[in-house]
Amino acid sequence: MIQSNRRFVLPLLAAVSFLAFSCSDDDDPDPVVLEGIQKSSLVFTEISGGDDLGAHGDHFHGIASATEGESFTVEFDAEGNAVSGGHLHLDPDGIYKVELQAWNYQGNRVEGEFIKDKATADLYKAFLVGGDLVLNPDTDDETGAIFQPREQTYGDETPVSGKYETTGILSYFTIGEANEGGTIMISYILREFDSAETKGLVERTDWNSTDYASKFAGKDVLTLDFEIHAEHGHDH
Repeated sequence: MIQSNRRFVLPLLAAVSFLAFSCSDDDDPDPVVLEGIQKSSLVFTEISGGDDLGAHGDHFHGIASATEGESFTVEFDAEGNAVSGGHLHLDPDGIYKVELQAWNYQGNRVEGEFIKDKATADLYKAFLVGGDLVLNPDTDDETGAIFQPREQTYGDETPVSGKYETTGILSYFTIGEANEGGTIMISYILREFDSAETKGLVERTDWNSTDYASKFAGKDVLTLDFEIHAEHGHDH
């Protein structure tokens, strides 16, 4: 079980750092001011079909041509506690698109601010920690878990280039048959690095590392706690 008291609470002093990328310039007519997150959500959408859709090592094949199915949402309060949908029943073989949504106290959607451009996104990476999961690269039969951040463009429409630049505001996830069974406690964590160079050191298999905090210097700016129960024939 993951116990964390790190939550997305941005004091006014911390807000100064966000203002640097919330406003593009002084004459922005409607700047987004981040003074804290009032609520957030993780939206899970199961995907299917596609060209050879499936798990392969530390990533997926066939996502670009897959079809989206039913979506379900886990809602969190300002402290990162699940207030709705916090106990998920996932198909172990299912592949899910996972989207972070966040709102500040002015009612503005703000998750895009983390990836508004490359310079900003270089400071952030999402992790999915907990559960003592069997990861897919550690299996011989492709039955382990994969969490793959997969943004294609930054907010300014420039392309995201390769696995080291992806952040995890948009990700894809499977828990895998190797993790079928009892309830697993999971934390979605968005980490802000002390240095932009750190992001290039994060490998795809680091997403579930319990020692991520010591490996990648920085601070957790968002921690969302929820439960997963993986079983066939029962979703959310």
